Amino acid sequence: MEKDNYRMAFAEAAAAAFRELYPEAFARVGDAEVFSTETVYSSLEKPKDPRMGRFALPVFRFVRLLEEKPPVIAARLADKAGEVLRAGNRSDIAEVTGTGGFVNVRINAGSLARQTITTILEQGHAYGSSEVGHDKTVLVEYSSPNIAKPFGVGHLRTTVIGNSLRRIFKKLGYTSIGINYPGDWGTQFGKMIVACKRWGSEETFRGDAISNLLDLYVRFHKEVETAPELDDEAREAFRRLEDGEPEATALWQRLKDISLAEFDRIYSLMGVTFDSVYGESFLNDKMEAVIDRLEAAGLTRVSEGALVVDLKDKNLPPALLRKADGATLYITRDLAGAFYRWEKYRFHESVYVVGSAQSDHFKQMLLVLHMLEETEKVPQEDRMADKIKHIDFGWVRFGQKTMSTRRGNIIYLEDVINKAVSLIKEIILEKNPDLGNIDRVAHQVGVGAVLFSQMSVRRQKDVQFVWDEVLNFEGETGPYLQYTHARLCSLGRKYGKDVVPGIDFELLNGDEERRIIEYLADFPSTIVDAARNYEPNIIVQYLASLAASFNSFYQRRDKNGRIEKILADDESLAAARMALVTAVRSVISEGLLLLGMEAPEEM
Repeated sequence: MEKDNYRMAFAEAAAAAFRELYPEAFARVGDAEVFSTETVYSSLEKPKDPRMGRFALPVFRFVRLLEEKPPVIAARLADKAGEVLRAGNRSDIAEVTGTGGFVNVRINAGSLARQTITTILEQGHAYGSSEVGHDKTVLVEYSSPNIAKPFGVGHLRTTVIGNSLRRIFKKLGYTSIGINYPGDWGTQFGKMIVACKRWGSEETFRGDAISNLLDLYVRFHKEVETAPELDDEAREAFRRLEDGEPEATALWQRLKDISLAEFDRIYSLMGVTFDSVYGESFLNDKMEAVIDRLEAAGLTRVSEGALVVDLKDKNLPPALLRKADGATLYITRDLAGAFYRWEKYRFHESVYVVGSAQSDHFKQMLLVLHMLEETEKVPQEDRMADKIKHIDFGWVRFGQKTMSTRRGNIIYLEDVINKAVSLIKEIILEKNPDLGNIDRVAHQVGVGAVLFSQMSVRRQKDVQFVWDEVLNFEGETGPYLQYTHARLCSLGRKYGKDVVPGIDFELLNGDEERRIIEYLADFPSTIVDAARNYEPNIIVQYLASLAASFNSFYQRRDKNGRIEKILADDESLAAARMALVTAVRSVISEGLLLLGMEAPEEM
């Protein structure tokens, strides 16, 4: 990431101040370990109270080495660093002060406005982009629904979070590969084969085929309660499928083709895309090689006829690689998939966006990989276990309702999207019936509302899906952000002119303008934080704060209680404000894009 000019100037001044003020300490540890410009830069943080400054350096880490109290270090460092900056003619850094254990740095408001807004106007949607990920590949696995079943809300969060992370990493210059790994193998397909042959017909595969298949799946589990022999029949059917029996294979392929086509239709509704799609069955011929490596490394043993890896972890059971009947399991395929991805991509990171319920599975998988690479003495640079991460998330809940495919009480994602679009259309018809292309806008806002709802809380928390909150045009919701963007576009149309050079940025001197400009300047670091934490909610919170700050500016009143017009009569003032409006519009649009949402120009 390109370094912030102000932070870098201060970091250089602070590093020089350390060397001058504490020569004995510097002589003991050297520049690279403690007092380097890079160390100071990486230690800077944003004060919780914006009145304290644009950024601050906490000095507590230096106390032991310098043998002085934090307030003393901060005061001395602030005076000397300020002196260095003045000598370097950095008048754009307005003030450096020591407060408690912090060195606080304030930036000249006009300078920050000029640099930030000019950069956004020049770069447009490229603002916030970075080359930090150059020559590095990040794999993001997300969505991964099971075939022959409806796409339910249970797969909504993984799809939305993963789609956003793929975009965020791409923004930072990574080769960002989105992977969809549908569940297309396992004993459940023996059940589906039995159900289709017993109770299905050609009509099953026509019309709403996915719902028909769900009905058969539910019926199987109901019938097996009184006819347990159906389970044996299903296991035999899956064995025939594993053996490649033509009839079973043809039926399985038909189920798969219908399902993937249906998934693609749902993804199209949401604007979700992938770079690679392959199911569990793709790895069937790759598992034995992994098992052979584990056996050769002496990590496996036979337990009651099954092949397992003892993990030497009291909190985890042994990893079951192969059942006594020879059947492999999900973890076997995931291990094979990890090696396949490593050989194909040599990734910098590989992240699995999968619910918290699978935490133990990923702990087992990663522990097996660590043990294998350690036993084989794989060189550190060629080890992949440290590069794999499970990005977990909480549940989606509609009230207290839980969902089970076996019982058939699944909530279809398409129904949720259609309801959201329909309700948004009603709101638009009530508020703006003359809006052109209402159906298109309703789709953008309805889908955006559903997507936003999944990122509106930190990913590890559960999401309570409440329609009135999701579709609200006020507060921290998708429609609120999209409406703010449309309002910004409307101001641009009313202004009717391009924003041109020669803006007097000193005119943007109100508290509201300064707050907006600081948020705009924070956009690049916000993207980096979101990637570092694998957390789209960081961008959600940022956009909500930026939008709230702009709307406070938009509704600001003068001393007579009248709302101040952004398009002021004074042309210079109007031009400066419209430069700010254009910058905010650009950043909100790009932020929405990183979340996978569209930015309507009218609402």
